[in-house]
Amino acid sequence: MRRLRQLAQRTPPGRERYIDLLRALAITMVVLGHWGVTAIGYDNGRPAGHSALADLRWAWPLTWVAQVMPVFFLVGGYANAASLAARRRRGGSAAGWLVDRSARLIRPTTVLLLVLSAGAGIATLRGADAGQVRTVVWFATIPLWFLVAYVAVVALTPPMYALHRRFGLAVPTALVVLVALGDLGRLLGPAALADGNYLFGWLAVHQVGFAWYDAARPDARRTGDAAGAGAADAGEAGPRGLFRRGLPLSGRAGAVLLGGGLVALVLLTVAGPYPVAMLHVPGERLDNAAPPSLALMAAAAAQLGLILLLRRPAGRWLRRSGPWQAVLAVNAVVLTLFLWHLTAAVLLVGLLDALGVLPAPPVGSAAWWAWRVPWLLALAAVLAVLVAVFGPVEARTRRPAATGPAGAGGRRLRAGLAVAGYAGVLVGLLLNSLAPKTAPEPLGLPAPALVAYLAGAGLLRLLRSGRAGPRRPG
Repeated sequence: MRRLRQLAQRTPPGRERYIDLLRALAITMVVLGHWGVTAIGYDNGRPAGHSALADLRWAWPLTWVAQVMPVFFLVGGYANAASLAARRRRGGSAAGWLVDRSARLIRPTTVLLLVLSAGAGIATLRGADAGQVRTVVWFATIPLWFLVAYVAVVALTPPMYALHRRFGLAVPTALVVLVALGDLGRLLGPAALADGNYLFGWLAVHQVGFAWYDAARPDARRTGDAAGAGAADAGEAGPRGLFRRGLPLSGRAGAVLLGGGLVALVLLTVAGPYPVAMLHVPGERLDNAAPPSLALMAAAAAQLGLILLLRRPAGRWLRRSGPWQAVLAVNAVVLTLFLWHLTAAVLLVGLLDALGVLPAPPVGSAAWWAWRVPWLLALAAVLAVLVAVFGPVEARTRRPAATGPAGAGGRRLRAGLAVAGYAGVLVGLLLNSLAPKTAPEPLGLPAPALVAYLAGAGLLRLLRSGRAGPRRPG
C-alpha cells in the first residue's frame, strides 16, 4: 500500500489516467466474462468446458459491451504512441523502442509458457495421455490468441504511427474498408479473403488510439498544433475530415459515435448477415471476433462513443487517491491477470474433479446460476495465488535506458534483429494457437512453436541487455 501511495503521488499532472482505468476495466471484464460464460461438463468421463452463449441467446446483445478487446487495442494505441513519441524526443530510435517495449509483454508470457510446458512434461512422464495434456494446455493458452494480434500491432507501431502523422484518421478508415472487403470473402467467397481482418481490424482500432493521443498530448495544447482535437476544441483552426490527426474528444463527438455505432450494429446484425453476439458462439456461421468483422468495428465505434461521454466524470473521479491507487494496482499485473486466468480455471476444475465435487449442472438451470457466485469467488482465489507468485515478473519489469549499436550500420543491424525477435515470438504464438487442441504434444505445446518463441524472446532479451552488439548512448 505504501508503494502504491508513492506511485500515486508521483503521477505526472498531465497523465491521461482514464487510459489506465480503461485498460484495467477491459482486462477485468475479459477475465470475469470468460469465467462467467464457461460451462463445465463431462466428456467421456473427463471434465470439459464450453461456451454457454449457445444456450443463452438472450445474452447476445450484452456482448456488445462485454466484448472489450477493441477497448484494449484503443488503449494500446494511445500508450504506444505516447511511449514512442517520448522515446523519439529523447533521441532514441524506433528499433530501440521496439526492443524495450517487448520487455513487459514477453517476460510474463515466457514464464507462462515455460511453467505450462514443465507441468505438461511432468504429466506426460507420469503416464498422462499426450492428447489430453495438449487439450488442457490449449485451453490455458487461449489468451495467447489475443497476444498474437497485439504483439503484431506493437511491432508495426513505428511505421503505422508515421502513416498516422501523415494521413490521420484516413488510415483507420481505409483499414475498416479492408475489413468490409474481407467480410465479403466470408459471406460470398473465397473465405480466405477474410484472413487479413485479424490484422486490419485490430490495427484500425489501434490507429484510433494514436488519434486520441495526438488530441490529448500536452504539447498539442501548448503549441496550438492543428492535429490536436484539444486545440480544435479550444477554437483553434485545424484540418477537418479524414486527414485530421486528433480524435474529437467532445461529448458531442461521443454521442455521434455511440448513436451511429449502435444504428450500424443493429442494421448489420438484426437486419444484416452478422450474428448478434460479438463473442464466439458455437454453431454460428460467422464469428464476429475471429477475425474481426465489420459488425465488431461498429461495436468498437459505439464503445468509443460511450468512452468519450464518460471521459470527464471518470477523470474527476480518478483524481481521488483511492480509485487511482486501485487502478495502479491492477495495471501493475494486468498482463499476468490476463495470461493466467484460464490456468486458474484449469486448476480449480482439476481440483474439484479430483475431490469428486465438481458441479456440472445444465446451462441456464437454477443450479447453474446458483453456482456462478461460488464459482467466480473460487476462481478469484486461485488467480490471486497465481498473481502473487508470478505477478512480480511483470510488476518489477524495468525498461532499460535507450542504447544501441554505434553507426548507421549498427542501427540497421539492431533494427533487423529486433524484427527477427518479434517474428520468432509471433510465429511461436501463432503455431501454438493453430495447432489442434487434441494433438498429442508431450509438452502441451508444439515443439516448433516453443522453439520459435524462445528463440525470438531470447534474441529480444539479448538486445535489451545490450549483449547483441556494440552499444552507444541514445
